[in-house]
Amino acid sequence: MAPELLQRVRDAVAPLVERFDLSHGMPVLTVAPGRLLETVRRLKEDLRFDLFLDVTAVDWPGEEQRFEVVYHFYSTQHRVRLRVKTRVAEGEPLVDSLVPLYGSAGYTERECHDMFGIGFRGNPDLRPVLLYEGFVGHPLRKDYPKDREQPLVPTRTREGQL
Repeated sequence: MAPELLQRVRDAVAPLVERFDLSHGMPVLTVAPGRLLETVRRLKEDLRFDLFLDVTAVDWPGEEQRFEVVYHFYSTQHRVRLRVKTRVAEGEPLVDSLVPLYGSAGYTERECHDMFGIGFRGNPDLRPVLLYEGFVGHPLRKDYPKDREQPLVPTRTREGQL
């Protein structure tokens, strides 16, 4: 990333972020969950990070803020990527949805909700996208038992019969 763009990013988000790092040349912003939407709005509107790439999470069992929610963005104008991270507790794994800023966030938020149990406040559709209705648990959590059996659910044949 060009040094002048890196400095513009630092200056624009400095009052909002808890930490600013570089990882493999990519800026990494760590923000409090309450500052997430405001930070991302500034990145999009002021710095032209116009493409939302994905959201995922990292599970850190035993830590007070167990889940690290990780977002990736891209600026088509500057041709650079940027990462934003926030931490949430196991008792209330909830962050604001980015759907109001990036419509495409809805799908990847559903995936993160399926796999980790992270809630996205404001996402109008958190139905399972990778798992089926009735699936118990969140398989990418590190404490999910790998030999766990799931309840069987009836499936329809091509002819529409159960």
